[in-house]
Amino acid sequence: MKKFAMILMVGCIFSGVRAQGHSEKVPYLTKSLAGETVSNITCETSGGNISVSGGHTTDARVEVFITSGGTGKKETSPEEIRTLVKTEYDLDLVITSGKLTATAKPKNSHQEKKHWLSISFKIYVPESVSVNLATSGGNIVLDDISGTEDFTTSGGNLELSKLSGKIKGATSGGNIRLTGCRDEVVVTTSGGNIEATHSTGAISVSTSGGSIILSDLNGTVTATTSGGNVAGTTVSGQLAAHTAGGNVSLKEMNCSIQTSTSGGNIDVSVANPGKFISISNSSGKVHLTLPKNKGMNLKFSARKISTPNLVNFSGTADNEQLNGSINGGGIPVSVDAGSGKIEVVFD
Repeated sequence: MKKFAMILMVGCIFSGVRAQGHSEKVPYLTKSLAGETVSNITCETSGGNISVSGGHTTDARVEVFITSGGTGKKETSPEEIRTLVKTEYDLDLVITSGKLTATAKPKNSHQEKKHWLSISFKIYVPESVSVNLATSGGNIVLDDISGTEDFTTSGGNLELSKLSGKIKGATSGGNIRLTGCRDEVVVTTSGGNIEATHSTGAISVSTSGGSIILSDLNGTVTATTSGGNVAGTTVSGQLAAHTAGGNVSLKEMNCSIQTSTSGGNIDVSVANPGKFISISNSSGKVHLTLPKNKGMNLKFSARKISTPNLVNFSGTADNEQLNGSINGGGIPVSVDAGSGKIEVVFD
């Protein structure tokens, strides 16, 4: 196998620097990957953004962007940035045996704030590639790649589109948006919001305090938030959606459902139920819309239960408990609203 190694020391870095090296739009450095077979990427930066875009076979390349993140009052000039990179940072690009390594780290972990630089990477490669990415505070953007994707940021956002394979990402406080992903997805944020759309497979999303939006998903989906709301439309397969205190709104569901909240309200509309429906609420309201012609076994418990158009029912029912079946029985539907209210409409 052909080997190629490129280690960019400061002397050769500066030969590719343009006068506009401090711009966020003009690369500080561009390195072509033409002729190289890149199957694995490791990228780490202390504060900048990282993006990896697949589908680039003829124009594969790495672009490096550098902007001043210091606390000085005047704008840092391109010459000053070049000096800071040379004296304060280790900036390396290495390619060997199909592995690209791109790193930007300060030489001194106790570096003065006025000397901070934001060093970002944009990497363009073919679709089939595995990545391992980390940034201390920047955003991570992944698009159109297939492989094993592992990535973390301490505070930035995650933007994920058209990914496949084994996908695992985390941010300490940023938002997450994923669309067009498939296979296996596990993403977490400590406090941001999450939006997941047009994706299939085993999908797990969780946030410690933000809200979650789900749309047009098919597979085994798990969505968890400690305090935000969960909203979903058109989910097929199996859905587990839980919040510790927010509201839950699920519309046009075509799946098995398990959902709960400790204090908010729950509103669920089921077009085609899967194997089961399980809803739990400690004290808030539950509004559930079910198809009227499906056979189901019903078990409801609440302070007050309302079923205004219940027909073809066999069993026992009062204001607080309902146990029985409709249309001969079938799919188990369990709703426990604790001290709250339940309203079930058959449509």
